[in-house]
Amino acid sequence: MSSSIQTMQHVSADDARRFVENVLVGNGVSKDNAVTVAKCLVEADLRGVDTHGINRIPSYMARIRQGVLDAAVSPTLHRVTPAVAQVDGHNGFGFLAAHMGMAAAIDMAKEVGIGMVSVKHSNHFGMSAWVVQQALDAGMMSLVFTNSSPALPVWGGKSKLMGVSPIACGAPAGKGRPFIVDMAPSVAARGKIYKALRRGERIPGDWALDKEGQRTEDPAKALEGVMLPMGGPKGSAIAIMMDVFSGVLSGSAFAGHVTNPYDPSKPADVGHFLVAIRPDLFMSIEEFKERMDYLYQRVTGSDRMSGTDRIYFPGEIEDLNKEKRLRYGIPLVAAEVDALNEEAQRVGAARIQVSPPAPPRSRL
Repeated sequence: MSSSIQTMQHVSADDARRFVENVLVGNGVSKDNAVTVAKCLVEADLRGVDTHGINRIPSYMARIRQGVLDAAVSPTLHRVTPAVAQVDGHNGFGFLAAHMGMAAAIDMAKEVGIGMVSVKHSNHFGMSAWVVQQALDAGMMSLVFTNSSPALPVWGGKSKLMGVSPIACGAPAGKGRPFIVDMAPSVAARGKIYKALRRGERIPGDWALDKEGQRTEDPAKALEGVMLPMGGPKGSAIAIMMDVFSGVLSGSAFAGHVTNPYDPSKPADVGHFLVAIRPDLFMSIEEFKERMDYLYQRVTGSDRMSGTDRIYFPGEIEDLNKEKRLRYGIPLVAAEVDALNEEAQRVGAARIQVSPPAPPRSRL
């Protein structure tokens, strides 16, 4: 079934955060940690990255019940040098480990100009852009790397080995929008395959191969096969780079040994690599922001190719999505609402509050 003919319900950002917090607390997560996780998940939904939003709750709660994600633990920090630290996630939520890591990187950058944090023994931390935003809120530039479970063949191979591991970075601006990049080294993020499967949708034929090595539009068959790297060997090289900086360097799983988030056999053991940089190291912050605004104007004001109505700066579409969804709510289909409410029922939490479906639009 196409999402275009499904009835969408909407939940406000505040209601979504409260719902997630209650479900997390009901599963043994501390209130403070639940607030952090909920904020990160809802931020993804607001930016239109539905694959990494509150719909992840059922899979996360399943891993808690299976004993392969520790709901009660908090990460710990070890300072290595004035500019380097490491966070041990202790197999807790990746959101908590990454949040602590970026906070430490920011503090070190304020002190010595740059802060670098390696994170080990972590889990999936959702949309990388929220970590970038954490740095932006502190006025910092950033790099955000992570590895992930096998989903992508190396160039020339046919079996899953590398993760669809996003590379993300950001820089603050003045009057213009900030620069935010958050992209997977595959043609499409694997979460979009899961989303299509959940919503009964087809996928584009150039996203993935089935287990026989044939292109497929069936998300179930795609998940049995492999994702395709963007740009051929270039996407493959970026995926390997994410494994070097996030897995090899941190001491976490790497080389195809990160556990799939839907595999209940053992902890994921994900690694991350986070960097915060003070943007006023080589010029005043005012000059830096002026230069960023000029870059924004040059990019968005450049000559458009035929058929293009508008040129967007990296991260701008997601910012516009956020503005819209803060007004109208986060869209969910009935199956997604039902799955979330099942998790609430398990722990005696309140059901998620959704607005009634909008009446169908007239075609006249």
